[in-house]
Parts: sequence; C-alpha cells; structure tokens
Amino acid sequence: MRTNYLCKGDAMKAQNVYRPEAPKRPVNLTVNEDLLRVAKQVGINLSRTFEEAVLVKVRKALEEQWREENKQAIASYNARIEKQGVFGARKRRF
Repeated sequence: MRTNYLCKGDAMKAQNVYRPEAPKRPVNLTVNEDLLRVAKQVGINLSRTFEEAVLVKVRKALEEQWREENKQAIASYNARIEKQGVFGARKRRF
C-alpha cells in the first residue's frame, strides 16, 4: 500500500506518514486526572506528546499492514534464496 504521504523509498523507513503542516484540530480525550496534573507540573506539552505517541502507533500499524500484504512475496523470495542462494555468492571472498 502506498499513500501520498509516504516518503520515496521503503514505506517502513518513511519519515512522514501524514502532513505535518495540516491544520490542528481540537479533540476531547479522557485522561487520568493525577497523570494530567503531574504532566502539567513537569511541563509536558500534551498535544505534542499525543501526536508523537499516535505517530508511533500509526507507523507500527502501517508496518504490520505492509508485512501482511507482502507476506507471500517475502516467503517466495526467502524460499528462492534458500534453494538457489543469492546472486554472486560464488564470487564472494568471505
């Protein structure tokens, strides 16, 4: 799966899976009251922390989705390498 927001190259190495310049939108969340109090005391930016945490989850979900979508191709490739070896293996000096 490719989206317009993924960087060129391998999707699992993409830096941005969304548009960071997109407008911000207010949301309602339910948070443990004591945790919220402590986070504010120590100066944690909750919006930034939320975005960073969601981005980690999104990247993980996209990676898992990519692996599932490509499971058969990966298995075929691994079986071929197991059977035939890698290109140039006879020329290697290590």
